[in-house]
This record gives sequence, structure tokens and C-alpha cells, in this order.
Amino acid sequence: MGTFKIEGGHQLKGSIQPQGAKNEALQILCAVLLTPELVTINNIPDIVDVNKLISLLRKLGVKIEKLKHGTYTFQADNLNLDYLESDEFKIDGRGLRGSIMIVGPLLARFGKGYIPKPGGDKIGRRRLDTHFEGLINLGAKFRYSKEEQFYGVEADKLIGTYMLLEEASVTGTANIVMAAVLAEGKTTIYNAACEPYLQQLCKMLNRMGARISGVGSNMLIIDGVETLGGTDHTMLPDMIEIGSWIGLAAMTKSELTITNVSWNDLGVIPNVFRKLGITVERQGDNIFIPAHTNGYEIQSFIDGSILTISDAPWPGFTPDLLSIILVVATQARGSVLVHQKMFESRLFFVDKLIDMGAKIILCDPHRATVIGHDYKSTLKATTMTSPDIRAGVSLLIAALSAKGTSTIQNIEQIDRGYERIDERLRAIGAKIERID
Repeated sequence: MGTFKIEGGHQLKGSIQPQGAKNEALQILCAVLLTPELVTINNIPDIVDVNKLISLLRKLGVKIEKLKHGTYTFQADNLNLDYLESDEFKIDGRGLRGSIMIVGPLLARFGKGYIPKPGGDKIGRRRLDTHFEGLINLGAKFRYSKEEQFYGVEADKLIGTYMLLEEASVTGTANIVMAAVLAEGKTTIYNAACEPYLQQLCKMLNRMGARISGVGSNMLIIDGVETLGGTDHTMLPDMIEIGSWIGLAAMTKSELTITNVSWNDLGVIPNVFRKLGITVERQGDNIFIPAHTNGYEIQSFIDGSILTISDAPWPGFTPDLLSIILVVATQARGSVLVHQKMFESRLFFVDKLIDMGAKIILCDPHRATVIGHDYKSTLKATTMTSPDIRAGVSLLIAALSAKGTSTIQNIEQIDRGYERIDERLRAIGAKIERID
């Protein structure tokens, strides 16, 4: 198990470029299964979860060639579908949450899709019902082995239909869309997720020959086609990493420039950080964060009541950044209520921050009140364990702002979502060392 050793309390300076979007990559890579033609994908992040999915696709028979850092070609013209029922696949598929999104493309193109219960972060229940209910609506037959925790869907032919999703699941919507593009007739998906990552997937599929309208809204209309062709696709920068660097700059009183952020795809993220009192300046397609040497003050609502920051489906605030918001608030002037609606275990990492001296009241599994220190009392170094990707990087930000030397164990969780994070942080002045 790897460990980060972090000497905190240093100001950082310079520029940092966000990696390609992890959550987009997991969808886009599964979409290559929809065509036998060549697909070129650019700006793929070199992170554990994405590399696991690339490995799984290779074992499935996809021809994969790395052209340069972040750019690969994929061709799924001769797949080994027997792999899907092998013991090896039952192990590989459990290794990451994103593996669930191979089911829709395989079902659409080959009439069957299988997956073991996928893994991922231990942040609470993450249901698969939306995925399979959508595929069943398209005409698939569902089967499940409780002993092996192995799911399967099969269909001779998928037929377009109208469906109202119970939840606006991003991965669930992606799976259903990838199945519906090759279904017979028209499919209407209401209460569809409309995150930029899902928009990117739809735009890519349309370039491949799909007929999807309503992209960017919560109602997608898909006219099925018989086949899809190849394409070239470039991924967006990772908005979660961009938010992480905004929080890092504020906590360490650092002057940072975050480059090539695709401002138009950030939604409310800059404004949520501004509500914490952080200066977020737009410079072209870059974000400039000045050194907050005098701290930052949390706004109140118009009636004077305490600010509440909560997650919501897009265009609301992404749940993946609430851990960052919580950490950043520990050194603000004022108080904020953080309300994590989606996952009931995601706030449990706050006990580590309390050990470091943060003033946090965990109201219940979904809500925490943070009373900021205004830098009058810095966080104290400690030894921590990363419970999941986003909590892990939040603890890393806390350690970089703390006085003394901290250690963070189980950093494999951080590596799942952040590319070479220690190297990139050292380039802007962070004192961080990886110990294997």
C-alpha cells in the first residue's frame, strides 16, 4: 500500500493543467464497442480506473494502439465474447465501477451483455436499477445470479420506447443511450442526465452516425440506426480536478493559474467557490486564483441565514466536489452547512479533519456544519488513510495546508482519479513524496 509524505504550510505558485475528464473517459471508452470501425480518442487521463477499463477492453478483443500520451486508437472488429462468461472477466469487471457501461453497447451490437457487480468507491449505495430497467424497457431479458453476483441482459432485437428514469443517473443514462442508438425505432428518455460528460458522449455518437436530439437537456430523443462508424474524439478537462485545484490554491494561500479549463462546461462550479469568498478570475480559457493572504469569507443567504451548499443533478453542483468544499471551508471566515444528498457514507472522512483541528459538526450521514478558523488556528499534521478518491484528495489538500508533516496511506484510491498528482504538485512547489 502506497503512502504520501507531505510537508505542509508552504505556498505554491505557477500553473497547472487539468487532466482529461475521468467520468467522461469511462463512458467514451465503452462506446468504442458500438462499431467495428477505428475510433481515435484524445486527452485520455493516465489513471488507474481508466487503465483498468482499457485493459478489460483489450481482453475482450478490442485492438488498442497508443499513439502518444493520452491518445489511443480502438477497433472492436473481432471481439472475444466468450471472455464475458469467463472467471477472469468476473474478477476484472469487479475492479471498477465504470465497467457497468460495457453492457449497453454489447447488448445493442451483439444481443447480450454481462457484468459482475462492479466495485468503486465505498461511499454508500450506488444502485444499478436505472441501468437495467432502461435496458429491459428496450426489450432485453434480465437475469441475475445472486451467488456469483453476476448480471446479464439478452435480446434478439431492441425496440425503441418512451421511458421516464427514476433517477437522473449519469452512467445509467449513458448505458441506455448506447443501447438505444442501435435499437429499432424511436426512444425517448425523460429525466435523462445532462452532464457535460453525457453531452460529450451524445455528440461523439452523432458523429459516428447516431441520431440523438435534445443533447444538453433532460429529454433525449434517439432515432435508432442500423450501424455506427468510426470517429475522432477529444475529452474535456476534468471539472473535478479543476475544482480541486481551486480549493488547493485557497487553502494554501497560493497564486495559481489553472489552464485550458473549458469554462463553458464548468456550470456553477466557479460561483460555488466564490460563495466561499474565493476569488475565481476568468482569463481567456484559464482560471486565475490570487493568493488569499487575507483569507476568504463565506457569504450568507440574502436573509442572513447560514449558507448551505448541496449537490444536485446537472446543472446543479456535482457531488464529487463537496468533499473539497468541506475542506476549504475549514479555514474560511464564517460557517457553512454542507449537504451531501446522494451518498450516505461520503462525509465520514470528516473525523480525520477533526483530528487535524477542524471545527466540524457531523449532523448526520448526509450533513456537516463547518465553522471556519479564518487561519487563526492552522490544521495540524497527522497520519490518515484515504477512504475514496475525492475524500483522499481533500485530505491531501488539508495536509498541504497543515503545519508539520502528514502521511496519507492507501493513496491507490487517489491514483484512481488523479494522474501523477505528486509530480504535478511538486512542479508548483508542493513538498510531497511518494513512498511505496
